[in-house]
Amino acid sequence: MRHVNENLAPPADFDPSAAADRIAERTATAISDLGRRGAVVAVSGGVDSGVVAGLAVRALGPEHVICLRLPERDVGSGSSDLGLELAQQLGTRTEEQPISDALEALGCYRLRDEAIRAVFGDYEPDWKHKLVRSAPSGGMVFFSLVVERPDGSTEQKRMPPEPYRLLLAATNLKQRVRKVVEYTWADRLGYAVIGTPNYLEYDQGFFVKGGDGLADVKPIARLYKTQVFRLAEELGLPEAIAKRPPTTETFSMAQSQEEFYFGWPHEQMDVLLWGRDANKTQAEVAAQLGLEEAEVDSAYGEIDRRREAVRYLHAPAVIVDAD
Repeated sequence: MRHVNENLAPPADFDPSAAADRIAERTATAISDLGRRGAVVAVSGGVDSGVVAGLAVRALGPEHVICLRLPERDVGSGSSDLGLELAQQLGTRTEEQPISDALEALGCYRLRDEAIRAVFGDYEPDWKHKLVRSAPSGGMVFFSLVVERPDGSTEQKRMPPEPYRLLLAATNLKQRVRKVVEYTWADRLGYAVIGTPNYLEYDQGFFVKGGDGLADVKPIARLYKTQVFRLAEELGLPEAIAKRPPTTETFSMAQSQEEFYFGWPHEQMDVLLWGRDANKTQAEVAAQLGLEEAEVDSAYGEIDRRREAVRYLHAPAVIVDAD
């Protein structure tokens, strides 16, 4: 579905101080309207969850916010350490609950290995790996699997559809298990679960249905990623979080959101998405970003195709009329 708002302000037209106050006030109202008395925020060590936690503290006070750290074996403890630093600075309660055992029991790692071995028959579970997309071209997007062998060499092969779907199904368990833990704490404390997607992720479907896409309140789902980074500075978040590049926090090899999903750096994707929504011509956006008009046209096409493809992710349950 095409969104058109010719009066839409560009991402750079943003007052982080005013936005922080406004979003905090509205978040507090939303939580109160839901009849909840606090906020659960799963903090990943990234800027989105850091900003959401900071806004929740501004909205409710640190005594009514809990920051959950939910590490698993592929990602390691670095993100949890950053989450601890964040919670200590904000003055909130924090709990670490590793989810590797739950994922093991649910078959996450077994299914992941099955998918990878369908592409690399000699794969071993201790090899690092990641999934990468094809470069933006205006044509069909396809995905390839990258593995790092014990000798440090890497190899990349295109993934057939069935192993690709199996790998996604397996790794999506990580986001879904984290959400189960979040709602368990929310029930225990009478709190609301606060979601962390920014506008780029929310609009373009960079989330897991029933996983990180599930929340009671989503404070930054109307903010571009570049605006979230500016809010991080406004809120005084730890530098390691406020300037941390966006990652997927899914695979064992270092991986950017650009190479996995968007195809463009977030600074460019924000402007491309704004240009599409504001009905700007390819020439206008190309001049602003220093791109060719054909590149902007390709990006516009991907934005539209993703919006159509991810309608399922946004769709509520269909209630079938029995009459």
